[in-house]
Amino acid sequence: MSRRTKKIGLIVLIVLSIIAAVLYKLADRYLIEHIEVVVNDGPSAGANATAAVTDPGSVQSDDWSYKDSDVSIQIDKVQKGSGEDIVTYYVADVQLSDNSRLRTAFAKDAFGTNVVENTSDIAAGKNAVLAINGDYYGFRSDGVVIRNGTVYRDEPARTGLVLFNDGLMRSYDEETESADSLIAQGATNAFSFGPALVQDGQVAGDFSSVKIDKNFGNHSIQNANPRTGIGMISANHYVFVVVDGRSSGYSKGMTLTEFADLFVELGSKEAYNLDGGGSSTMYFMGRVVNNPLGRNNEREVSDIIYVTP
Repeated sequence: MSRRTKKIGLIVLIVLSIIAAVLYKLADRYLIEHIEVVVNDGPSAGANATAAVTDPGSVQSDDWSYKDSDVSIQIDKVQKGSGEDIVTYYVADVQLSDNSRLRTAFAKDAFGTNVVENTSDIAAGKNAVLAINGDYYGFRSDGVVIRNGTVYRDEPARTGLVLFNDGLMRSYDEETESADSLIAQGATNAFSFGPALVQDGQVAGDFSSVKIDKNFGNHSIQNANPRTGIGMISANHYVFVVVDGRSSGYSKGMTLTEFADLFVELGSKEAYNLDGGGSSTMYFMGRVVNNPLGRNNEREVSDIIYVTP
């Protein structure tokens, strides 16, 4: 073998090694499951647990509503426009007697990166009445993550959302208000996605160019897309909204401005944008209510917000 051939072979080997290292690093960051904390949030609620909490005789429900002594849920499917401009979205009006019935859950009951399940599977495991996808915290390594009163990540990066045990919620600057301060104020859950859509009953600002992440694949999200968001009308009175999109003749999705306007129209004093696109899913009493991406095909996510029976 000539010296030149050996040199070429060495160069090829080096290039292949570099490519393999880059591919592994990308897979490790975005594909390979890394569990940091196994969450002991009690056993998944089954039929016996439901009976212990709620008198079955007090429950009234159908395909679009649920009511017991502490919870009232009404879901409406709304279609507006026509042709290529049609938009289809789902509004769940949620009224609770107290904040204890509003909870969150991680995929596979584990906190980490790339730990994912379908929204419907996480919800079914918790015997949830109603659930929506959360902020997909597992896609990123920064942000403040508080779930059911426990701080799991404290890496301030953006405008977050915090829910309190008195039933109120608000957006906040993660870089100026600490997780410890939020817990001291009674924070139960904090999400890191955004942007804030409504503050004090008004559209929160200009959404002409919004970027949530600094990592691989980041892009501006203000154009018409599937959306998931949560709004607060008053203490313990919420609206969960899921907008379908990217499906011609069924739903084009909403821009961030349209989404914010919708929450104001629904009477929200505060509202916040959660993970959207293929993640946008609403689950109610054993079924997925919306049509993710127009294909009835959920994308696995890292977390949900749900209402317990």
